Amino acid sequence: MRKKILLLILMPLLALRVSAFVPDSVHTLQSVIVTASSHLSTMRAGSPLQLFTHKDLLRMGVADVAEAVKHFAGVQVRDYGGIGGLKTVSVRGLGAMHTGVSYDGVMVGNSQSGQVDISRFALDNISLIWLSVGQQDEIFVSARQFASAATLNIETLPIRSDSVKLIANVRTGSFGLLSPSVLCVQPFGKKLVLSAFANWERADGNYPFTIYNGVQRIHTKRYNSDVSLWRTEFNASYQMAKNHLIQAKLYGFNSVRGLPGGVVYDNFYSAERLTDRNAFVQVAYEGQLSRAWLMKAAAKWNYQWNRDFNRDAARTTIDKFRQNETYATATVMWSIFEGLRVALAQDYMHNFLSTTLSNCPDPTRDSWFTSLATLYEWRKLKLTASLMNTTINEKVRTGSDGNDCHRLSPALSLSWRVTGNLRLRASYKDIFRAPTLNDLYYLLIGNTNLRPEKTRQWNIGMTWNTHVSPTVDYISFTADAYRGKVRDKIQAVPTMFIWKMQNIGRVTMKGVDLTAGAQLLWQRDWTTYLQLSASWIQATDQTNRQDLFYGDQLAYTPKFSAAGTASLHTPWADVTYSLLFTGRRYSSGYNSADTRMPSIVDHSLSFSRQWRHWRAQADLRNLGGKNYEVVRFYPMPGFNWRATITYQF
Repeated sequence: MRKKILLLILMPLLALRVSAFVPDSVHTLQSVIVTASSHLSTMRAGSPLQLFTHKDLLRMGVADVAEAVKHFAGVQVRDYGGIGGLKTVSVRGLGAMHTGVSYDGVMVGNSQSGQVDISRFALDNISLIWLSVGQQDEIFVSARQFASAATLNIETLPIRSDSVKLIANVRTGSFGLLSPSVLCVQPFGKKLVLSAFANWERADGNYPFTIYNGVQRIHTKRYNSDVSLWRTEFNASYQMAKNHLIQAKLYGFNSVRGLPGGVVYDNFYSAERLTDRNAFVQVAYEGQLSRAWLMKAAAKWNYQWNRDFNRDAARTTIDKFRQNETYATATVMWSIFEGLRVALAQDYMHNFLSTTLSNCPDPTRDSWFTSLATLYEWRKLKLTASLMNTTINEKVRTGSDGNDCHRLSPALSLSWRVTGNLRLRASYKDIFRAPTLNDLYYLLIGNTNLRPEKTRQWNIGMTWNTHVSPTVDYISFTADAYRGKVRDKIQAVPTMFIWKMQNIGRVTMKGVDLTAGAQLLWQRDWTTYLQLSASWIQATDQTNRQDLFYGDQLAYTPKFSAAGTASLHTPWADVTYSLLFTGRRYSSGYNSADTRMPSIVDHSLSFSRQWRHWRAQADLRNLGGKNYEVVRFYPMPGFNWRATITYQF
């Protein structure tokens, strides 16, 4: 509480101090239109930041966003198996609901479950993926960018009059995979540029697997694991004036997939089918109002529809869910003098959920987010501070509504260049996540008296990079130690006759994240790229000392994990070896021999060749051929392959 009061006092004092400067000290900004890659730096960030460019993704041989994210330190991707399985991201043991996802600068939401399925984003048109943990350095963003413990940012390929006009590729592979896509960019003069992206994907997903349930060995095929989906995007970019840009995006997604279910003993029957439809339209403006003032604004309307069809021995059920989201944001930034900037952002979001389930209250949620952030850079020091106010109001058509929420959330980060390219950094963030609409209202387990789930994060680390010699182009290294606490964790617990969502959980996390990279230049057109990430985390339940699982590791949270790639570029072809390691973990919060899951070691090889306008790539995945389980009883594919042909003009 003292830290919050101190921040509230210091921020207005800082504003009063710098307001005494005369206008002559305001510097002229060269341009307002900047891309994230031009000022994102993993070495200079005050809190952990990891990123992959489009070139990195091609070199690594990954085919979807989930595969790329697995190479970030401190990240666990929960994968429920199958070609079209749900994939969510948890950072540092906090859970997927604490990870925000931004797509081209606008946040992606799911008020119903609180989790974003990153498998719905195609990798073919992505230019940049980066993950920020805690307080980010970039303050010229929307208020919702500050509203998560960690944020996964996805940026699509830029559309410019001088950019590539056409990218088309076809991907095929094991288990009936076929996925063509095309990106077309068409300029109209120097101000207007239009682009269209379309991707279709299908796979039967009936891969063989072998697992053990106790002493019983099961060898069969995965059934009801097929998927058929398409994605479309239409983008428009209009340069109104030299420093004023308007961008619009229309996005569509439709998928029909089978949910194969868990393989429990010898029962692997499943007839559950899931249909997902998602469409959104967003319009964004960014401009320079004067020499010292910048502004950006955006509006978005998002529609999601889901149909869950299930037929089992007892009955057939068809459940439908519909979400509508309206979102608006505006941010202004004032460059007071060289090295000091202040940004104020205001967001509003309206959510509505309706279902075909009986006794659905049809909840409505109105959320207001206000953030005040400042960035100060002086010589070797960089300081970022922010204070966010969140207000959430709940309403229902029938029954009782949930509790309204109002909370202030401070954050702070500091980066200091000790000497040369050695930097120390420290950060703190106090944030929360509101109960999802499922938590509050879903059938009998919902609880309208739930409180927000609160988190506190502390991080201290260092970054270092250097140019060694003409042969060793660069070496980079980062190390971060962190500690976190979660209060009022929302969990389902048994009551008299049914399960109920309750605020009973307390969790403590502590860990270390390491990353390293190097580029070796042997001779002309011979280059080696090395990249490594490793994590150790202890995330334990601290709820009740009387519980048998008190002090045990959280479910599906490995203490050790690592990822690495080694790429060799030659005049004829590129070869990349990738390794993913996930240590032993437990399938429940009660750590016992019965719930312990073995470690995972996944080896992959990628071969690619570029000539003129063509590029060919072949990937050999899971060379060990083991049907490992990310989630228990959901076996993953064994050895499989992919081949991709790309034409670029």
